[in-house]
Amino acid sequence: MEIIKIFDTTLRDGEQSPGASMNIEEKIKIALQLERLGVDIIEAGFAASSPGDFEAISQIAQRVTKSSICSLARAVPRDIEAAAKALAPAVLKRIHTFIATSPIHMEFKLKMKPQEVISRAVEAVKLARSFVDDVEFSCEDACRSDISFLKEIIDAVMEAGASTLNLPDTVGYRLPHEIGNMIATLSQHINNRAILSVHCHNDLGLATANSVFGILNGARQVECTINGLGERAGNTALEEVVMILKTRKDIFPHMDTRIKTQEIYMASKLVADITGICPQPNKAIVGKNAFAHESGIHQDGMLKHPETYEIMNPNDIGIPQGNGLVLGKHSGRAAFKDKIISLGFNVNDDELQNAFERFKELCDSKKEVFDDDIRAILGEETTHIPQIFALHSLQVQTCYGGHYCCAISIFKDDVKYSDSALGNGAVDSIFKAIDRISGFASVLKDYKVEAVSSGKDALAKVVVRVEFEEGKPALVGHGVDNDTMTSTAKAYLSALNSYLSMKGLIADKSGTMI
Repeated sequence: MEIIKIFDTTLRDGEQSPGASMNIEEKIKIALQLERLGVDIIEAGFAASSPGDFEAISQIAQRVTKSSICSLARAVPRDIEAAAKALAPAVLKRIHTFIATSPIHMEFKLKMKPQEVISRAVEAVKLARSFVDDVEFSCEDACRSDISFLKEIIDAVMEAGASTLNLPDTVGYRLPHEIGNMIATLSQHINNRAILSVHCHNDLGLATANSVFGILNGARQVECTINGLGERAGNTALEEVVMILKTRKDIFPHMDTRIKTQEIYMASKLVADITGICPQPNKAIVGKNAFAHESGIHQDGMLKHPETYEIMNPNDIGIPQGNGLVLGKHSGRAAFKDKIISLGFNVNDDELQNAFERFKELCDSKKEVFDDDIRAILGEETTHIPQIFALHSLQVQTCYGGHYCCAISIFKDDVKYSDSALGNGAVDSIFKAIDRISGFASVLKDYKVEAVSSGKDALAKVVVRVEFEEGKPALVGHGVDNDTMTSTAKAYLSALNSYLSMKGLIADKSGTMI
């Protein structure tokens, strides 16, 4: 059996999605889930891009032991040195360095001659190799590069010590057969001297297809993200490539990954919850309609035999069959613990107790409690973001002139503070009241509300993106409650707490991408 390595870049390329900024604790949560998923290499960030990225990589390197931890680095000494320092605690570590190789990039972006690019690449790989045994080199914009130049530069970096050669379709331009031809040519050229990797963007909707054609023609590593998150239209979706290899054994009889597919759904939900970017309903594998059957003909076929219209079993990716009523108000702590373990959560005693209390409160106000309700509760209770501000009570009502008035009480350091504010709408009044108490002003960039599960009494989940400093990344906040306005207040406070915990660690990204 030939293993296709899965290189996950959700925490690096995925975070470059507009609005997908994550704090350190959120990155650690995702990294630990990626480790449970069985990812071979986790690209944890770009160490030289910001103090926050450096710290996140360092902390992930201390916590994750089964997956290799990787940092991206431009082909410049300070980037490589920063990557090495951040990765120092890791059991398994990789430095991923890159430089552009297409004529348009070399002329207009780098303003360098081809031989200068080769020299810079060789120096970078040698320096990286002096820090770690595992060095990956990427030819940025490889798919618009001259094939003879690609052969020349990969020969040089292999000689310098690179053991993985990545060939990105940086702008998502190529068609599957073109990717296949390029990989086949270079695979024959390197003759097993290194591992060939593909990193495909989805600008034309072809990222997964291009990655699969890469595998068919000799690539043995795929760079991808959970839910296809990433720059512009996104990257190759991890779940799609993995399930293609698993489902189409007639085409890939001797190929497999180390991915534990039952962890896919949990990983998808976690990334969606943290970033606030949910997969479209008809998204392959993890979309909420991926295993739904509404047509009468399809339903009839499913009742007679599931394989008439399902080529995969929902259980294969960790979706429990039925997703029906799970626990009730008379359920005990032990049963609740068993349930959350079965859903893939690993919590400490304090988190378990807090979640159990929230569950009991929910049972009193909600007729049916579903698995997704419990996931939402656990998501709130396991954020690990310091709760500098916490909601005590909230009241919103219409006032004169069509305005809304919010009266709110908030805890800070166990002291309760209360204030009120008028707003042009209910949400506006909540934000203004919180700003008056906290002393922080903000700009709301995005606001989304959705039902966690089904029924009129479904929990309302609110996701906000809030900018606290002009020019700095907007931060995501989450809130879950039966009442939408209470969820809104919780979501805003979540973003505020995240901002305060990250303050001083946020810096602009370098803007470089592969």
